[in-house]
Amino acid sequence: MSGSIHLPPGARPQTLPHLPRQRSTPSWAEPDPVDELAGRLDDFIAAAVHPDEIAALLESDGLSDDQIRERYGVKNSFALAEELYERVERRYPEPDGPVHDPWQVGLLGCLLRGVVFALPGLGYVLGAPLLAGPQDDFGLPAGTLPLLAGALVGWTWNQGLAHRAYSWLGLGDRSAARRSLLLGAPTGMLLGALVALAVAGTGDLSAVAFAAGQSFYLGAATVLLVMGRERALLACLLPMAAGAVLAFVHPMPEAARLVLLLGSLAAVAVLGLVEVASAVRAPKGRGGLRDQPRWSRRRPTTMGPRLSASLPYALFGLGSGVLVLYAALGDVLAGEEHSAIAAPAAVALTLSMGPAEWLLYRFRSGGLAGLRSTSTPKAFWRTTALTVVRCLASYLATLLALSLAASALWPDAPAVGGVRLAGLLLLGVVLWTGLLLQSFGAVLSATTVLCAAALAQTLALVTHAAGPHLAGLIVNGTAAAAQAALVCVLLGRATAHR
Repeated sequence: MSGSIHLPPGARPQTLPHLPRQRSTPSWAEPDPVDELAGRLDDFIAAAVHPDEIAALLESDGLSDDQIRERYGVKNSFALAEELYERVERRYPEPDGPVHDPWQVGLLGCLLRGVVFALPGLGYVLGAPLLAGPQDDFGLPAGTLPLLAGALVGWTWNQGLAHRAYSWLGLGDRSAARRSLLLGAPTGMLLGALVALAVAGTGDLSAVAFAAGQSFYLGAATVLLVMGRERALLACLLPMAAGAVLAFVHPMPEAARLVLLLGSLAAVAVLGLVEVASAVRAPKGRGGLRDQPRWSRRRPTTMGPRLSASLPYALFGLGSGVLVLYAALGDVLAGEEHSAIAAPAAVALTLSMGPAEWLLYRFRSGGLAGLRSTSTPKAFWRTTALTVVRCLASYLATLLALSLAASALWPDAPAVGGVRLAGLLLLGVVLWTGLLLQSFGAVLSATTVLCAAALAQTLALVTHAAGPHLAGLIVNGTAAAAQAALVCVLLGRATAHR
C-alpha cells in the first residue's frame, strides 16, 4: 500500500493515470421505473405547484398503495408524488392563445355612465326659476338647504341599496335583487322627502316639492343603473338636458320647464317600476325571505347577504357626498358672490366618474398582468405601485381638463385658482383611491377616512378655524395621503388580487 503508483511509459510524474468513469447502474439493469413514470408525466409534473397535485393524478389513474409499493418501491402515492416532484424541474408554460382578462371593459360604456351621472345636474338649471327667492340665513340661494339635505340622504341610502342589490346579483338571484330594489327605493324616496321637509319647514313648499322630485329620481335611477339600463336612463334624460341647454341661450316659460322636468321624471319612474315589477310575480326564494320581517317568515332564512354588510357602503356615500358638496359650495361659504355656486367643480367631478370607473378596471387588469409577469413579492409590489401611479395620473389629468373646460363654458363661473384647483385635485385623489379600496373589499378603511375627512372639514367650517378653500386643501390632502398609504400597504400584496 505504501509503494509508488505504476506509471505507463512516457507519462510525467506530475500526472495521474486516467480512470474510466464508473457506471451509475450496471448495463444489464432495468431502467428505473420512477424515472420512466417521470418521463411519461413530465409536462404535468413540471407544471405542478405542489406534490399533492401529482398524488391526485396518480390516485385518479387507479394506482393503489400496494401497487405503488410493488412497482416503485415507495410507501404510498404521496411518497411517490414527492419523489416525482423532486426529480422533474419546474416549468410553467404560458397558456395557448391570448390570456383571458375578465377586467377588460370598453371605455364607451364607462363614459356613458359618467354622462348619465352628470345630466341630472341640468335639471337644476331648468328648476332655478321655480326656486326663486331671498337667500337663507347661511347666505345660500333659496331652496338650497332642502335640496342638499335630500341629496345627502339619497346618496347615502341608495349607495347602501345598490350594494345590497349587487350582492344578490353576485349570488345569481336576480329576483331577490329586484325585490330589494322594489322595497328599498320607495323607502329612500320617502326618507329624502321627509328630511327635506324637516329642513325647509312649511314656509318653502316649492323647494320641498323639488327635493321630493330629486329623491324620487335618485331612487328610480338607482334601480335602472343597478339592473344595467344606462341607455334607457340616458334616453329619458335627453329631452330635459336639451331643454336645459336651450334655457341657457333663450328664455323659457316656467310651464315648459316644469313639463320637461316632470316628463323626464315620469319616464324614469315608469322604467324603474317596469324593471322591478316582475319581482312581485316571481316566486320568493332566499332573497324574498331575507327581506321580510323576521316575524313574517314561514321558513328559516337561507344564506344571503347581511343587511349590516351594506352599512359601510352607505356611509361611504355620505362621506363622499359631504366632501363633494363642500367643494361645490366653497365660494359661497367663503362669502364670494358667484351665481354658479362653483357648479363647474361638481360637474367636473361627476363627469370624471366615468373615466374613473374605466381606470379602476385598468388597474385590476394591470394587477392580473403583474401576477403573471413577476416572481417575487417586491417585484409585484413595484408593478402594482407603478400601475396605481399611472392610473391615478390619468384620472387627475382627466379631472383637470374637465374642470378647466367646465369653468370656461359655465356662465359667471369663478376662475380656477391655485388653492381651489389643488383642493379639487386632492379631492379627486381621495375619491378615486376610495373607490379603488372599495372595489377590493377594503370598504371599512375607505369609509373611515372619508367620514373622518367630512367631519373634520365640517368642524373647521363651524368653528371658523380656516376658510373653506384652505380647510378643503388641508383635509383633502391629509385624506389623500392616508388612502394612498392604505393602497400601497393593502394592494401591494398578491393575495389582495385574488
